[in-house]
Amino acid sequence: MSLVEQVRYGLVGTGMMGVEHLQNLAITPGAVVTAIADPVGHSLGWARAALGARADGVQAFDDAAALARSGLVDAVIVASPNYTHRAVLEPLFDADVAILCEKPLATTIEDARWIVDRAEAMSKPFWTAMEYRYMPPAAEFIAQVRSGRIGQLRMLSIREHRFPFLVKVGDWNRFSRNTGGTMVEKCCHFFDLMRLIVGAEAVRVYCSGAMDVNHVDERYAGERPDIIDNSYTVVDFANGVRAMLDLAMFAEGAENQEEISAVGDAARLDVLIPEGALVFSPRTGFGNAKRVERRVVEVDKAALDAGSHHGSTFYQHQKFIAAVRGEGAVEVTATDGLMAVAIGTAAEISARERRVVEMRELGF
Repeated sequence: MSLVEQVRYGLVGTGMMGVEHLQNLAITPGAVVTAIADPVGHSLGWARAALGARADGVQAFDDAAALARSGLVDAVIVASPNYTHRAVLEPLFDADVAILCEKPLATTIEDARWIVDRAEAMSKPFWTAMEYRYMPPAAEFIAQVRSGRIGQLRMLSIREHRFPFLVKVGDWNRFSRNTGGTMVEKCCHFFDLMRLIVGAEAVRVYCSGAMDVNHVDERYAGERPDIIDNSYTVVDFANGVRAMLDLAMFAEGAENQEEISAVGDAARLDVLIPEGALVFSPRTGFGNAKRVERRVVEVDKAALDAGSHHGSTFYQHQKFIAAVRGEGAVEVTATDGLMAVAIGTAAEISARERRVVEMRELGF
């Protein structure tokens, strides 16, 4: 493989998600990891273990600024804790490298707007990592809804019933000040999917949620966590479509972690993950026989084995590296990241204040 075809990657943040990126770069043609950065020594050790024999010649740095100054990279993946994104991105913007920044883009709307402004001034691609778009069953679901197969979309519902938040270095993800809150940290994925599928912007948000089961007995330096572990969120969109998110983070025994349903005036379409099933249910008229179609969308085994997001990280990387090479467009912009943070922020306010939040209150 010629040097022209290769893309030199740096990684900032070598924890669990950072390691998943390394595993997916290992099976991405032309991707070569040349630098890693993390202030925590044992996290760097996780990265070296994931790299294996590929770790030879990979330089390690304490921070993003040192990595940016190294001149070793063409593209950088930012997988550091949410609250660090603005500080990590600043030297990377100055280095004029392509950037893939993990979700959420930032923990506040203010920081997300700053990132959008800087990203729009870049000459290289900036991509917000919204992996859930790229789960093959979800991608096929999105394509069918947008193609009009169910007629005019009127209702969209997303259910995620999953495991609790995992333990992170320094327990940073136990506090909303570090994450933006569960509705930003976790649910930005789903608000991004809503915008993509509905094809419009949110105008109002109502969220009822609380921390009822997980983390209630945990204390960190005497402080109790403050993150939502279950919620219902309703989002009204400007084109009249309404969407709902049903989140439970103490339901890891569920057969499917994600279930998405789109109801149009002609049919309903469901996708079940990790089962991978697409279920198409056209309207038949009352009393007539149902004509349900069901098929399973297969996912490449190598992609499944390289991460915990149903292959999506691999497929996202193929799109990103194409954009870095000038062979494809950026599909998830910084503005997409901002809007997902904004809806999540509205949901956090709604849950806390127990009221409907109009997006115009937040400047949208």
